[in-house]
Amino acid sequence: MKDVGMKPDSLRSAQATATLHAPAHCIELLRSGNTEKGDALKTARVAGILAAKRTDELIPLCHPLPIHRAEVTFELGDGYVVVTTEVQTIGPTGVEMEALTAASLAALTLYDMLKPYAEPEQLHIEACRLLQKKGGKSHYRRRLQAAKAAAIVVLSDTVARGDKPDTAGVAARQVLEAAGFDPIDYRLLADDATALGAVLTELTSAGVPLVLTVGGTGAGTRDITVDVVARMLTMELPGIMEAARAFGQQRMPFAMLSRGTAGYVGETLVATLPGSRGGTEQSLAAILPGLVHLLDDARAGHAHPGGYA
Repeated sequence: MKDVGMKPDSLRSAQATATLHAPAHCIELLRSGNTEKGDALKTARVAGILAAKRTDELIPLCHPLPIHRAEVTFELGDGYVVVTTEVQTIGPTGVEMEALTAASLAALTLYDMLKPYAEPEQLHIEACRLLQKKGGKSHYRRRLQAAKAAAIVVLSDTVARGDKPDTAGVAARQVLEAAGFDPIDYRLLADDATALGAVLTELTSAGVPLVLTVGGTGAGTRDITVDVVARMLTMELPGIMEAARAFGQQRMPFAMLSRGTAGYVGETLVATLPGSRGGTEQSLAAILPGLVHLLDDARAGHAHPGGYA
Protein backbone atom coordinates (compact mmCIF):
# COMPACT_ATOMS: atom_id res chain seq x y z
CA MET A 1 0.00 0.00 0.00
CA LYS A 2 1.32 3.44 -0.89
CA ASP A 3 2.51 5.51 2.06
CA VAL A 4 0.42 8.70 2.30
CA GLY A 5 1.50 9.59 5.83
CA MET A 6 3.40 12.69 4.68
CA LYS A 7 0.59 14.02 2.49
CA PRO A 8 -1.55 16.77 4.02
CA ASP A 9 -5.31 16.41 4.19
CA SER A 10 -7.30 18.49 1.73
CA LEU A 11 -10.86 18.66 0.47
CA ARG A 12 -11.07 16.21 -2.41
CA SER A 13 -13.90 15.23 -4.71
CA ALA A 14 -14.43 13.07 -7.77
CA GLN A 15 -17.20 12.46 -10.28
CA ALA A 16 -17.61 9.31 -12.37
CA THR A 17 -20.15 7.82 -14.74
CA ALA A 18 -21.27 4.52 -16.24
CA THR A 19 -23.96 3.74 -18.82
CA LEU A 20 -26.31 0.76 -18.83
CA HIS A 21 -27.97 -0.02 -22.17
CA ALA A 22 -31.33 -1.76 -21.93
CA PRO A 23 -34.53 -2.22 -24.01
CA ALA A 24 -37.10 0.54 -23.91
CA HIS A 25 -39.52 -1.51 -21.83
CA CYS A 26 -36.81 -1.93 -19.17
CA ILE A 27 -36.27 1.82 -19.05
CA GLU A 28 -40.00 2.22 -18.43
CA LEU A 29 -39.72 -0.19 -15.50
CA LEU A 30 -37.07 2.11 -14.06
CA ARG A 31 -39.32 5.12 -14.51
CA SER A 32 -42.23 3.42 -12.78
CA GLY A 33 -40.12 1.85 -10.03
CA ASN A 34 -41.94 -1.41 -10.64
CA THR A 35 -39.74 -4.50 -10.81
CA GLU A 36 -40.14 -7.76 -8.92
CA LYS A 37 -37.33 -6.64 -6.58
CA GLY A 38 -38.77 -3.18 -6.04
CA ASP A 39 -37.72 0.31 -7.14
CA ALA A 40 -34.49 -0.30 -9.06
CA LEU A 41 -33.30 3.32 -9.11
CA LYS A 42 -33.65 3.74 -5.35
CA THR A 43 -31.94 0.42 -4.73
CA ALA A 44 -29.10 1.26 -7.12
CA ARG A 45 -28.59 4.63 -5.43
CA VAL A 46 -28.14 2.95 -2.06
CA ALA A 47 -25.84 0.33 -3.63
CA GLY A 48 -23.65 3.06 -5.16
CA ILE A 49 -23.37 4.98 -1.89
CA LEU A 50 -22.47 1.80 0.02
CA ALA A 51 -19.91 0.93 -2.65
CA ALA A 52 -18.23 4.33 -2.24
CA LYS A 53 -18.01 3.81 1.53
CA ARG A 54 -16.54 0.31 1.20
CA THR A 55 -14.20 0.68 -1.75
CA ASP A 56 -11.14 -0.10 0.37
CA GLU A 57 -12.69 -3.52 1.14
CA LEU A 58 -13.25 -4.27 -2.54
CA ILE A 59 -10.07 -3.01 -4.21
CA PRO A 60 -6.74 -4.30 -2.86
CA LEU A 61 -4.30 -1.63 -1.62
CA CYS A 62 -6.95 1.10 -1.73
CA HIS A 63 -6.76 3.38 1.32
CA PRO A 64 -9.77 3.62 3.66
CA LEU A 65 -11.12 7.17 3.66
CA PRO A 66 -13.85 9.01 5.57
CA ILE A 67 -16.58 9.65 3.01
CA HIS A 68 -18.20 12.99 3.79
CA ARG A 69 -20.55 12.99 0.81
CA ALA A 70 -21.64 10.41 -1.74
CA GLU A 71 -24.42 10.87 -4.28
CA VAL A 72 -25.74 8.84 -7.19
CA THR A 73 -28.02 10.27 -9.88
CA PHE A 74 -29.58 8.79 -13.00
CA GLU A 75 -30.44 10.11 -16.45
CA LEU A 76 -32.95 7.94 -18.33
CA GLY A 77 -32.90 7.96 -22.12
CA ASP A 78 -34.36 5.86 -24.91
CA GLY A 79 -32.62 2.56 -24.40
CA TYR A 80 -30.06 3.59 -21.79
CA VAL A 81 -29.56 4.97 -18.29
CA VAL A 82 -26.53 7.10 -17.37
CA VAL A 83 -25.31 6.72 -13.81
CA THR A 84 -23.38 9.69 -12.38
CA THR A 85 -21.68 9.64 -9.00
CA GLU A 86 -19.98 12.26 -6.87
CA VAL A 87 -17.88 11.48 -3.80
CA GLN A 88 -16.18 13.87 -1.39
CA THR A 89 -13.69 13.50 1.45
CA ILE A 90 -11.15 15.42 3.46
CA GLY A 91 -8.07 13.25 3.42
CA PRO A 92 -4.53 12.63 2.17
CA THR A 93 -5.51 10.87 -1.05
CA GLY A 94 -8.24 11.19 -3.66
CA VAL A 95 -11.61 9.52 -4.09
CA GLU A 96 -11.46 8.64 -7.80
CA MET A 97 -11.76 4.92 -7.08
CA GLU A 98 -14.68 5.51 -4.73
CA ALA A 99 -16.57 7.43 -7.43
CA LEU A 100 -15.78 4.79 -10.08
CA THR A 101 -16.75 1.93 -7.77
CA ALA A 102 -20.01 3.66 -6.92
CA ALA A 103 -20.85 4.12 -10.60
CA SER A 104 -19.97 0.48 -11.39
CA LEU A 105 -21.98 -0.99 -8.51
CA ALA A 106 -25.00 1.21 -9.18
CA ALA A 107 -24.99 0.12 -12.84
CA LEU A 108 -24.55 -3.53 -11.86
CA THR A 109 -27.48 -3.26 -9.47
CA LEU A 110 -29.69 -1.95 -12.26
CA TYR A 111 -28.46 -4.78 -14.48
CA ASP A 112 -29.36 -7.35 -11.82
CA MET A 113 -32.83 -5.95 -11.26
CA LEU A 114 -33.60 -5.71 -14.99
CA LYS A 115 -32.20 -9.05 -16.15
CA PRO A 116 -35.51 -10.94 -15.61
CA TYR A 117 -37.06 -8.66 -18.24
CA ALA A 118 -34.45 -8.84 -21.01
CA GLU A 119 -32.23 -11.27 -22.87
CA PRO A 120 -28.55 -11.20 -21.83
CA GLU A 121 -27.46 -9.64 -25.11
CA GLN A 122 -29.91 -6.76 -24.58
CA LEU A 123 -28.18 -5.53 -21.44
CA HIS A 124 -24.64 -4.21 -21.32
CA ILE A 125 -22.64 -1.70 -19.30
CA GLU A 126 -20.10 0.59 -20.90
CA ALA A 127 -18.23 3.89 -20.58
CA CYS A 128 -17.38 3.64 -16.91
CA ARG A 129 -14.96 6.52 -16.54
CA LEU A 130 -13.81 9.37 -14.34
CA LEU A 131 -15.38 12.72 -15.18
CA GLN A 132 -13.55 15.02 -12.81
CA LYS A 133 -11.41 15.11 -9.71
CA LYS A 134 -10.44 18.03 -7.49
CA GLY A 135 -8.08 18.56 -4.58
CA GLY A 136 -4.64 17.24 -3.73
CA LYS A 137 -1.56 17.84 -5.87
CA SER A 138 -3.60 18.14 -9.07
CA HIS A 139 -5.41 21.16 -7.60
CA TYR A 140 -2.88 22.59 -5.12
CA ARG A 141 0.44 22.71 -6.91
CA ARG A 142 3.68 21.77 -5.19
CA ARG A 143 5.95 23.00 -7.99
CA LEU A 144 6.64 26.49 -9.31
CA GLN A 145 5.46 27.49 -12.76
CA ALA A 146 8.88 29.01 -13.40
CA ALA A 147 12.13 28.65 -11.47
CA LYS A 148 12.80 31.12 -8.64
CA ALA A 149 15.80 31.59 -6.38
CA ALA A 150 15.74 30.52 -2.75
CA ALA A 151 18.09 30.39 0.21
CA ILE A 152 18.42 27.96 3.12
CA VAL A 153 20.05 29.20 6.32
CA VAL A 154 20.90 26.42 8.78
CA LEU A 155 21.48 27.44 12.39
CA SER A 156 23.16 24.94 14.66
CA ASP A 157 26.10 25.23 17.03
CA THR A 158 26.88 21.52 16.77
CA VAL A 159 26.68 21.40 12.96
CA ALA A 160 28.71 24.60 12.64
CA ARG A 161 31.45 23.04 14.83
CA GLY A 162 31.45 19.94 12.66
CA ASP A 163 30.24 17.68 15.48
CA LYS A 164 27.40 16.29 13.35
CA PRO A 165 26.26 16.50 9.72
CA ASP A 166 23.46 18.74 8.55
CA THR A 167 20.51 16.54 7.60
CA ALA A 168 17.64 19.01 8.02
CA GLY A 169 19.08 21.62 5.67
CA VAL A 170 19.86 18.92 3.09
CA ALA A 171 16.25 17.71 3.33
CA ALA A 172 14.95 21.26 2.81
CA ARG A 173 17.18 21.71 -0.23
CA GLN A 174 15.92 18.45 -1.75
CA VAL A 175 12.31 19.56 -1.33
CA LEU A 176 12.98 22.96 -2.89
CA GLU A 177 14.86 21.41 -5.81
CA ALA A 178 11.91 19.10 -6.50
CA ALA A 179 9.59 22.13 -6.35
CA GLY A 180 11.55 23.92 -9.09
CA PHE A 181 13.59 26.42 -7.08
CA ASP A 182 16.88 27.37 -8.71
CA PRO A 183 19.45 28.55 -7.74
CA ILE A 184 19.37 27.62 -4.05
CA ASP A 185 21.82 29.43 -1.77
CA TYR A 186 22.94 27.48 1.31
CA ARG A 187 24.38 29.03 4.46
CA LEU A 188 25.50 27.35 7.70
CA LEU A 189 25.68 29.46 10.88
CA ALA A 190 26.11 28.95 14.58
CA ASP A 191 23.16 30.05 16.74
CA ASP A 192 24.16 33.69 16.67
CA ALA A 193 21.60 36.49 16.42
CA THR A 194 23.98 39.05 14.95
CA ALA A 195 25.22 36.69 12.22
CA LEU A 196 21.67 35.60 11.35
CA GLY A 197 20.46 39.20 11.15
CA ALA A 198 23.29 40.09 8.81
CA VAL A 199 22.65 37.13 6.49
CA LEU A 200 18.91 37.79 6.37
CA THR A 201 19.51 41.47 5.60
CA GLU A 202 21.87 40.47 2.78
CA LEU A 203 19.44 37.97 1.27
CA THR A 204 16.31 40.11 1.57
CA SER A 205 18.11 43.20 0.24
CA ALA A 206 19.14 41.12 -2.78
CA GLY A 207 15.46 40.27 -3.38
CA VAL A 208 15.72 36.48 -2.93
CA PRO A 209 12.07 35.35 -3.26
CA LEU A 210 12.18 32.67 -0.54
CA VAL A 211 14.38 32.20 2.52
CA LEU A 212 14.00 29.18 4.80
CA THR A 213 15.79 29.08 8.12
CA VAL A 214 16.39 25.64 9.62
CA GLY A 215 16.90 25.29 13.36
CA GLY A 216 16.55 27.51 16.40
CA THR A 217 12.75 27.32 16.67
CA GLY A 218 12.59 25.62 20.07
CA ALA A 219 12.65 26.84 23.68
CA GLY A 220 16.38 26.49 24.35
CA THR A 221 18.50 29.40 25.48
CA ARG A 222 20.41 29.30 22.15
CA ASP A 223 17.26 29.12 20.02
CA ILE A 224 17.34 32.68 18.68
CA THR A 225 16.07 32.22 15.10
CA VAL A 226 12.41 33.08 15.68
CA ASP A 227 13.22 36.16 17.74
CA VAL A 228 15.49 37.56 15.02
CA VAL A 229 13.10 36.81 12.16
CA ALA A 230 10.02 38.10 14.01
CA ARG A 231 11.65 41.51 14.52
CA MET A 232 12.41 41.78 10.80
CA LEU A 233 8.99 40.79 9.42
CA THR A 234 7.10 43.53 7.63
CA MET A 235 4.07 41.29 7.14
CA GLU A 236 3.43 38.29 9.35
CA LEU A 237 1.61 35.25 7.93
CA PRO A 238 0.82 33.22 11.06
CA GLY A 239 -1.19 30.59 9.22
CA ILE A 240 1.90 29.16 7.54
CA MET A 241 3.52 27.86 10.71
CA GLU A 242 0.15 27.10 12.29
CA ALA A 243 -0.38 24.65 9.43
CA ALA A 244 3.10 23.18 9.94
CA ARG A 245 2.55 22.70 13.68
CA ALA A 246 -0.87 21.13 13.18
CA PHE A 247 0.50 18.71 10.58
CA GLY A 248 3.46 17.82 12.78
CA GLN A 249 1.37 17.39 15.92
CA GLN A 250 -0.54 14.56 14.24
CA ARG A 251 2.76 12.76 13.76
CA MET A 252 4.74 13.46 16.94
CA PRO A 253 3.84 15.14 20.26
CA PHE A 254 6.65 17.70 20.39
CA ALA A 255 5.58 19.71 17.32
CA MET A 256 3.64 21.94 19.70
CA LEU A 257 6.96 23.21 21.06
CA SER A 258 8.05 24.85 17.81
CA ARG A 259 7.91 28.65 17.93
CA GLY A 260 8.23 28.94 14.17
CA THR A 261 7.06 32.11 12.43
CA ALA A 262 6.68 33.18 8.81
CA GLY A 263 5.92 36.19 6.69
CA TYR A 264 7.46 38.78 4.40
CA VAL A 265 10.57 40.84 4.91
CA GLY A 266 10.04 43.37 2.17
CA GLU A 267 9.41 41.23 -0.90
CA THR A 268 11.11 38.11 0.49
CA LEU A 269 9.01 35.30 1.95
CA VAL A 270 10.69 33.90 5.08
CA ALA A 271 9.71 30.77 7.03
CA THR A 272 11.44 29.25 10.05
CA LEU A 273 11.66 25.44 10.10
CA PRO A 274 12.67 23.07 12.92
CA GLY A 275 16.24 21.82 13.12
CA SER A 276 15.45 18.10 12.78
CA ARG A 277 15.17 16.35 9.43
CA GLY A 278 11.74 14.98 10.33
CA GLY A 279 10.46 18.34 11.51
CA THR A 280 11.70 20.05 8.36
CA GLU A 281 10.20 17.43 6.04
CA GLN A 282 6.86 17.49 7.87
CA SER A 283 6.71 21.28 7.88
CA LEU A 284 7.42 21.52 4.16
CA ALA A 285 4.91 18.77 3.39
CA ALA A 286 2.27 20.96 5.02
CA ILE A 287 3.26 24.42 3.78
CA LEU A 288 4.81 23.91 0.34
CA PRO A 289 1.53 24.41 -1.62
CA GLY A 290 1.01 27.71 0.21
CA LEU A 291 4.56 28.86 -0.49
CA VAL A 292 4.23 28.00 -4.19
CA HIS A 293 0.89 29.79 -4.35
CA LEU A 294 2.29 32.94 -2.74
CA LEU A 295 5.33 33.04 -4.99
CA ASP A 296 3.49 32.22 -8.22
CA ASP A 297 0.18 34.02 -7.81
CA ALA A 298 -1.01 35.72 -4.65
CA ARG A 299 1.79 38.21 -3.94
CA ALA A 300 2.01 39.07 -7.63
CA GLY A 301 -1.69 39.93 -7.69
CA HIS A 302 -2.54 37.33 -10.31
CA ALA A 303 -6.14 36.14 -10.58
CA HIS A 304 -6.66 32.65 -9.23
CA PRO A 305 -9.50 30.35 -8.07
CA GLY A 306 -10.99 31.28 -4.74
CA GLY A 307 -12.58 34.63 -5.53
CA TYR A 308 -9.86 36.85 -4.12
CA ALA A 309 -7.10 38.66 -6.00
